[in-house]
Amino acid sequence: MEENPNIGMRVGAGIFLTIMIITIVVGLTLAGQDSAKQGQEKMTTITTTISSTEFNTYANTRMTGSQVLNAIRQYMDQSQFGIQVTTGKGTVDYYGNTFNPTDGTVTGGPSDKNKDLRPAEDPATSSYINPSGKFSSNIVRDSNDVIVGIVFRQM
Repeated sequence: MEENPNIGMRVGAGIFLTIMIITIVVGLTLAGQDSAKQGQEKMTTITTTISSTEFNTYANTRMTGSQVLNAIRQYMDQSQFGIQVTTGKGTVDYYGNTFNPTDGTVTGGPSDKNKDLRPAEDPATSSYINPSGKFSSNIVRDSNDVIVGIVFRQM
């Protein structure tokens, strides 16, 4: 009969320890999820910053025509991205996708992209980009704050 109270105490202690272990595991899991969520938010911020850093050189700066041509070659194949160039003769050309410089709305699909640089390199055309010409540049963002284009205007 003395064993019955000991067995009861052992079973009660076992149940109590099991509940304590489950409580600790659940608490650690919830804490880990919060930490993972905060880490993910920080990584998203860092990724966004890094992805827009490559375009910072085009934000409200002055460039030469050769830099404009290099930017066109570098970015005209990107998805949902375009470059608008206004030459000194007043011609406005788009390379890559066409976009609205005011609100950043990209129009046209992959088959509509302009990838022809020949007029920009031919001095006889009004689309000619003089390599030694001076251009002002600005980046264009859409409503989601994603960079969708660069605008170059000859000065």
